[in-house]
Amino acid sequence: MSAARSCRPPRAFAGLFLWHQRNTGAQQIPCRFVNLYRVASNRLITFQYFNFLKRMYVTQCNKDLSQRAKPKSDSVVSPFHELHQLDQEKKVVHKISPVSPIPQSWSEMSSRNELTEMKSAAETEDSVIPVGAESKEDRQWKEMKLQLDDLPGILARLSKIKLTALVVSTTSAGFAMAPVPFELTCFLLASLGTGLASCAANSINQFFEVPFDSNMNRTKNRPLVRGQISPLLAVCFAASCGIPGIALLTLGVNPLTGALGAFNIFLYTCCYTPLKRMSIANTWVGAVVGAIPPIMGWTAATGSLDAGALLLGGILYSWQFPHFNALSWGLREDYSRGGYCMMSVTHPGLCRRVALRHCLALIGLSTVAPVLNITTWTFPIISLPLNLYISYLGFRFYRDADRSSSRKLFFCSLWHLPMLLLVMFTCKKSVPEKEDKGDLPGGSNEMAMEIRLP
Repeated sequence: MSAARSCRPPRAFAGLFLWHQRNTGAQQIPCRFVNLYRVASNRLITFQYFNFLKRMYVTQCNKDLSQRAKPKSDSVVSPFHELHQLDQEKKVVHKISPVSPIPQSWSEMSSRNELTEMKSAAETEDSVIPVGAESKEDRQWKEMKLQLDDLPGILARLSKIKLTALVVSTTSAGFAMAPVPFELTCFLLASLGTGLASCAANSINQFFEVPFDSNMNRTKNRPLVRGQISPLLAVCFAASCGIPGIALLTLGVNPLTGALGAFNIFLYTCCYTPLKRMSIANTWVGAVVGAIPPIMGWTAATGSLDAGALLLGGILYSWQFPHFNALSWGLREDYSRGGYCMMSVTHPGLCRRVALRHCLALIGLSTVAPVLNITTWTFPIISLPLNLYISYLGFRFYRDADRSSSRKLFFCSLWHLPMLLLVMFTCKKSVPEKEDKGDLPGGSNEMAMEIRLP
């Protein structure tokens, strides 16, 4: 019992010691974490530092992860061993004697030709050029070769054959309306000379406007723009038409008609053409150019410039404004892209007003014809529906100002002029009536009596 009692105090002291160590350890854990944080912050442990430690571990501790150079294996057989063996072998050369060709029948030859054609066709199908490559080649500049078969068509487009036909027809109308007996030879010479002069003027006009026509969709396919003929050939063609045409009008018809033809070429090429890029006054100058051909027809028949010639010129002058203004209204983008100064582009309101104004002027000019003793009074009555209809379309164009109304006015002008001239010709006063009244141009009553008496 005494021994047991003597052992109890040490056990009690041991328990107290363990209890004290536990309490002090639990209290020191937060302090240790704080010290570790301070040490880490003092040493600046970063991501790069951890990577450095990782690399050190790999290189020092785990040497299996490091790269090792693999030694090259020695070649067992030398590369010249096979060549040495080939040299040692005996070379045998067999000579093949030529064999004479066997004659083939015609069927075999044709079948072989068919096979070669099929092979060549297959090769061409395999070697198809892509579309992009073809289009790229087409876009490149190529030399245009002029063929004699295409020359008449090219020269017809260079001379604006449709416009030339209109000019010749108005000249013929002026000749037919003259109050003199009809003379076929003079009529043919006047028509031929006027047509040649018109071809020359149109060719020179296209020669001057090549850089501007290339920007317009309406004129980009002209011969000079596409390079189908050279500018030198165009100028030579214009000279070969203009000089004989003026000479024919001057010597074959009369000097007055030849002077009017030369003046019209000058007005069209040297005034109207450059004025198209400067001012809207080009429209009025162009109307004068279009009004001269019927005057030339009248002077070709009579040899004088009378009031009837001016009336015909006035009708053509007024007709051109609704015709051209309606045409230019649908081509405003083209004209602006080409650099032309047109009423429809710069002054659209004025373009519509001028067209309506000259549509109404046609009614007044038709009324003046019987006053000047050119037609009977039935002409203004019969022509009134024609003039009223084109005036109505001119009013629609003035009011709506759209493409539909401009197209209707333009197509109406195409048939209005020939119909008006035809009605005017049917209502023309006959030559005996004018002789009775002594109204022959350039004469008097005595001259009329001399003509009637043998």
